[in-house]
Amino acid sequence: MDLIFKKDELDLAVKLILKQRSCKVIRIDGPMGAGKTTLISALCKHLCIEETISSPSFSLVNNYKGENGPVYHFDFYRLENSNEALDFGVEEYFESGSLCFLEWAEKIEQHLPLKYDHFKLKVVDFETRKLTLLKA
Repeated sequence: MDLIFKKDELDLAVKLILKQRSCKVIRIDGPMGAGKTTLISALCKHLCIEETISSPSFSLVNNYKGENGPVYHFDFYRLENSNEALDFGVEEYFESGSLCFLEWAEKIEQHLPLKYDHFKLKVVDFETRKLTLLKA
């Protein structure tokens, strides 16, 4: 399933992800600058998270207070090897039952849970993105 949308139609992508998701772990892939953090920020706002949403590039994970418990936002871009994710307990986060949004999850592929939703964000042009559901 694909959705092509303009930057000002981000809500369409949010609704698609929330409608298609089948579990609590949501992986969003895409190149640098595609808008992964922007999309996750819009998802969090839709989930009534009032905190400022930012990329956890340096901390690896940001924790937000959601209406139904914590929401975790991961960015694995800076990992040197996948075992670094194990060092900070990534598996416990995945098993917590809390919503987890993942950026650069290809860096920890072997540590991902068996069940997760997988979306890909592609740059079509400066204003346009394509969101593809790869696995639900």
